[in-house]
Amino acid sequence: MKRFLTPAILVWSAIAGLASTNAVSPAETSALRLRPELTTGSEGIFLDSLIESDPPLPHLRICDAPAFGQSLTLTRARISELAAAVNADRVLTNWDGAAAARVSRRSRKLTETEVLQLLTAALAQENVKDKGELDLHFTRPWPPTLAPDEELKLKLVEIPPQGVTPLFLTRFGLQTAGGEIIGTWQVALQAHVWREVWVARSALTRGVPLRESDLARERRDVLLLREAPAEFEPGQANLEVNEPVAAGLPLLARAIRPRPVIHRGQTVAAVLEDGALAISLKVEAMEDGAAGQVIRIRNPLTRRDLRGKVVSERKIQVCL
Repeated sequence: MKRFLTPAILVWSAIAGLASTNAVSPAETSALRLRPELTTGSEGIFLDSLIESDPPLPHLRICDAPAFGQSLTLTRARISELAAAVNADRVLTNWDGAAAARVSRRSRKLTETEVLQLLTAALAQENVKDKGELDLHFTRPWPPTLAPDEELKLKLVEIPPQGVTPLFLTRFGLQTAGGEIIGTWQVALQAHVWREVWVARSALTRGVPLRESDLARERRDVLLLREAPAEFEPGQANLEVNEPVAAGLPLLARAIRPRPVIHRGQTVAAVLEDGALAISLKVEAMEDGAAGQVIRIRNPLTRRDLRGKVVSERKIQVCL
């Protein structure tokens, strides 16, 4: 016997069918498209970078990135395990796209300019310091080299005992900010350390006062100088030339000295003080001396040599 559905039953059936359709989880209907290739940084591998979906998956770190120069293959099943381990709030089903993703590190070309900048900063801080402005060049072209596409740090491994010279070898390593070692290289470098120094405009004779009009400031490579360059304030009036200097040559530190106010063979007053007691006597200067310098003096009566500090052109304080 045929059964006829009443209008009420038909309406109820339609409502129940609609409810059943709406009960399907979005996780089951939204496709997860797995990317076949992915490049990442050293910070790790993230879920939303591996998989395209609508809406996007959360930005969750699911595992470490591979070492630079290596790759890592992640299957759909492995990704699901890793996502569950970090408490992803969605079950990964309804896959689409690739069956597995190959993950490698982002890379870029490491240029000669960048390496020289890193070397210059490291050597200037550890070796050159305040001697001047360091200028480096490779003696051979830097070879094509790939590096992680992120900030790099340089660590000096070995430099010559004499430090930076016009031509020297050095070994260094590069690593990421996180400490991952990229490699070690040994290179030959040509170096200049530029600095403004005093240069003689005309020939300078020993014993003459040092006049600013006879000098000029020029930018020179101080690595080519035999000794440290002379340093003094412009207009300093108590200096004299200590050795001849040809025109156009830089002044070395030994080429100038404070102008003596007491000269060898001169008889001056020496004062010996011991608490409230003060004794004065005449002594002979055994060497030239500028104000503030300690020189050798001799008691003409006892022929005994003493040491005294030059106070003025007529007075020396005996050092006990």
